[in-house]
Amino acid sequence: MGYPRLQWARRLGRAIWLVLAFAGAGHVAAHEPSKSYLNLVLASNQLTGQWDLPISELKSVVALTDKDGLIAWEDLRDHYPEVLRYAGARLKLRVDGREVTPRFTGTEPTWEEFTDGPYLQVPMVVSLGTAVPQVLEVDYRLFFETNALHRGMLRFETVGGVQSTVFSPDEPVQRLAVKLPGRAQEFARFLREGVGHIWTGYDHILFLLALLLPAVLRREGGKWAGVGAFRPAFVQVVKIVTAFTAAHSVTLSLAALHLVKLRPQLTESAIAVSVMLAALNNLWPVVRERGWLVAFGFGLIHGFGFANALGELGLREGGLALVLVGFNLGVELGQLAIVAAFLPLAYTLRHTRFYQTGVLRAGSVAILLVAAVWLAERLCDKKFLPF
Repeated sequence: MGYPRLQWARRLGRAIWLVLAFAGAGHVAAHEPSKSYLNLVLASNQLTGQWDLPISELKSVVALTDKDGLIAWEDLRDHYPEVLRYAGARLKLRVDGREVTPRFTGTEPTWEEFTDGPYLQVPMVVSLGTAVPQVLEVDYRLFFETNALHRGMLRFETVGGVQSTVFSPDEPVQRLAVKLPGRAQEFARFLREGVGHIWTGYDHILFLLALLLPAVLRREGGKWAGVGAFRPAFVQVVKIVTAFTAAHSVTLSLAALHLVKLRPQLTESAIAVSVMLAALNNLWPVVRERGWLVAFGFGLIHGFGFANALGELGLREGGLALVLVGFNLGVELGQLAIVAAFLPLAYTLRHTRFYQTGVLRAGSVAILLVAAVWLAERLCDKKFLPF
C-alpha cells in the first residue's frame, strides 16, 4: 500500500494541508474543494515518492463507470494507463533548471481509503544524474481545469529536513531549495545510520556471532573447553572485532571513492558464503587460534556490503570523509553493543555442555542453514526468508 516511510507523513500532514487548502481557495466554484497529495523523497541521485489522487476527481477527466458512487477495480485497472497519461501531462519537474521526467512504477492500480474517500496511489521515481540538486521546481496543474478549488499538497523530504507547500490555479509553480544538513548534523545522521545498519544487517550480525562463539573456548584433545580466564577471551574478541572493522573500513572507503566496485548480487552472495564458512569453521575447526584472520579476510567482502547501503543514503561529494568516519564509527558502536551483550554471558556459560554443544554447535548449524538460504535467495533473486 505505497511507501511505508510516507504513510505517517501523509496522515499527520493532511489536517494541516486541509487548512492551507481552504485558506488558499480565493473564489467559489461549482465543485467542492478537493486535494491530492504528492510526496517526494530525495535520496542519493534520485527522487522517489507517491502521488495520491482522489478517485472522485478522476471521474471528471477519465471515463470511469460510477455505479452507485463506486468505481470497480477492474474499471480503474482498464483505465489506469489513461490516468497515468493525464496525470503525467500535468506534472513537470525541473532540477536546477533542467527538466526531469517522473517514471510511474506501478503496473496495476492500488488505492487507500482516506477520510474524504478513496485515493489512487501512484508510485514514482525520478533519476537526477550524478550531481546533488540545489533547487527543485514543480509545475503542478492536476484537475485545475475541471475544479478551480482543487489543491495539490506537496511534501518534499531531503536529508536536511521536510518542506511542504500548496499548489492552486493561481500558484501552479513552486520552487524549493534543497536543504542540506550542517556538518555536525550530517555526521550524527550517518553515525545513526551505521548503528542501525549493523543492527538490522542480519548477515553481518550472524557472521560476527559465528566468529565470537568460540572466543570463550579453546581446543583440547580435539574437543572444545572453556578458557581458564577472562583475559584470553577478551583479547580474542578485541582482535576479531578490530580485524573486522579494519577490513570493512578499507573496502568501504575504496568503494565510496569509486576506486573499487563489485556488483551488489556478487557482494551479497559472497557475504552469505562468508557466514557459512565461519559457521563451518566452528563445526570442523580449520582456523583455530587465528579467528581474527578470518574476520579480516571476510571483513573485506562485508565492506562492499556496507558501501551498497551507504550509497543509498544520499551522499554529498564535499563531505565524503565526514560521512565515512560517521558511518564507520556507527558500525563500530553497533558491533561493540553486540559484543557487550554477548561476551559476559558467553564467558559465564563457557564450561557448560549447554554452551559447548547447544550454543556453539547447534547455533553454528542454525547459522549455516540460514546463510545457505540467503545464498540461494541471492543467486536466484528470490525471497524465502522474512529477513
